[in-house]
Amino acid sequence: MKGAKTEPLLEHTISDALTHAAATWPEQDAVVSVHQNIKWTYAQLKQKSEALAAGLHRLGLRKGDRIGIWAPNMAEWTLTQFATAHLGLILVNVNPAYRVFELDYALNKVELKALVTPVSYKTSEYAAMVESLAPEIADLTPGEELTAQALPHLKHLILIGNDARPGWLSLNDLSADPTIQELETVRRIAAGLDAAEPINIQFTSGTTGMPKGATLSHRNILNNGNAVGHNIGLMPGDRLCIPVPLYHCFGMVMGNLGCLTHGAAMVYPAPTFDPGETLKAVEAEKCTGLYGVPTMFIAELAHPDFASFDVSSLRTGCMAGSPCPVEVMKQVVGDMHMKDVTIAYGMTETSPVSFQSTGDDPLDRRVSTIGRVLPHVECKIVDENDQTVAPGVPGELCTKGYSVMIGYWGDEEKTAEVLGADGWMHTGDLATIDNADYGNIVGRIKDMIIRGGENIYPREIEEFLFTHPAIEDVAVLGVPDEKYGEEVCAWIRLKPGTSLSADDVKTFCDGQIARFKVPRYIEFVDELPMTVTGKIRKIDIRDAMVKKLGLSAAKTA
Repeated sequence: MKGAKTEPLLEHTISDALTHAAATWPEQDAVVSVHQNIKWTYAQLKQKSEALAAGLHRLGLRKGDRIGIWAPNMAEWTLTQFATAHLGLILVNVNPAYRVFELDYALNKVELKALVTPVSYKTSEYAAMVESLAPEIADLTPGEELTAQALPHLKHLILIGNDARPGWLSLNDLSADPTIQELETVRRIAAGLDAAEPINIQFTSGTTGMPKGATLSHRNILNNGNAVGHNIGLMPGDRLCIPVPLYHCFGMVMGNLGCLTHGAAMVYPAPTFDPGETLKAVEAEKCTGLYGVPTMFIAELAHPDFASFDVSSLRTGCMAGSPCPVEVMKQVVGDMHMKDVTIAYGMTETSPVSFQSTGDDPLDRRVSTIGRVLPHVECKIVDENDQTVAPGVPGELCTKGYSVMIGYWGDEEKTAEVLGADGWMHTGDLATIDNADYGNIVGRIKDMIIRGGENIYPREIEEFLFTHPAIEDVAVLGVPDEKYGEEVCAWIRLKPGTSLSADDVKTFCDGQIARFKVPRYIEFVDELPMTVTGKIRKIDIRDAMVKKLGLSAAKTA
């Protein structure tokens, strides 16, 4: 099926879109970081982002260079997003939960040339982790390029905040006092960019192991953000609360770029999700829209002081990231006043949204389906022979159109596995499309785990656990969880003569892989169930764990 084409696609760049927004809504709030007490209008966002772009250009960064942003939600994240867009630098989203093992891989995979990060947040010592990989940083003089054995491509380290640290540049200093000539250079470069050029890399794991860098263009993400904003009914002056992470497409595309194209304010309640801070921000900023994965809405509704918050300003929003329980959707409409709330489905490789409901859809459709195909996007359901199936018949969901990624960075083989020469992206998800063109996700071909909106791929965790000298074999899978949707479970077979406890395994993971990837349930077994061809039967493991732990899955759309 094909989405409507009543409105033309945007064929300009993200820099052009910000210039348009600053000219059209100069005094409207653009960025509101509640936890930082920061408010910038669209005119200020343009001015500040061009000033930072001038500083990045001064360092020698040029179109196509990769620059990473490794931080929780904050105004500087968005500032970096738009500054890089002016220069055609490719922004690389680094998950703020990453630890050393993952950081090392990500930085080298895309040959990152510069990294922007705060010193730390909570238990994440960002600067210290970088320094553990590149101890040469300590000997750098201000402005000198880094030469590090373990990170040979990384040249510039940029620190968010007022902390001074040897070898690191200050983002504030880098943005200060650009000359007129430097700003003219930034605008000249921006004018020469093409919307089809890559502007963003987002890491998405795969069942074959390490994360892959989905490479996205201005055209991909600007149009997708615009389409999502349209479907939730965003208007100039709206205020969208964005507690979802900016390093996800949900935050930076559906959130930031959706607001940009509609003249709405991007409101960040806290560095990371906190249900109380989210409700507080909605009330204080009179937010008209709210985003979240189902786990977030469940936590907000269950907050002990929920009834004391005035959330009557809410009208619309979006739930995405994992299947939404039908009852939760009904509570969001009724108790949070979000009569126009929508459901969206997609994946990073498709910018991300392919299907979305709208406020005009009947409530029963909005709570029980993923909506219909977005404008200018084409979807089909195919069987194992790649033949399109009849309406209502499950098969693999495939997507085609402007939203499909350029490819995985530096990995033509993995790109070819999911993206055909005919332009069809194979999602790996099992879905149906009914006679009224509404979609539903009914399962996954890939064994991806979705924990509270985080995509977790078992093979990546398995490969890490295999590095433990006592582990002979391991199977990682998802099991149902009422709070997060799914939790990570590992069955481990030890080498003869060795011993480990569950706590030993968790300690081994600590500081090396993100906390949300660390298995919650760990079982030590003598054998893993196998098929006759030698493949591990994860469905048997899942069934055994469900029975042992008395688990049940919530009903979803």
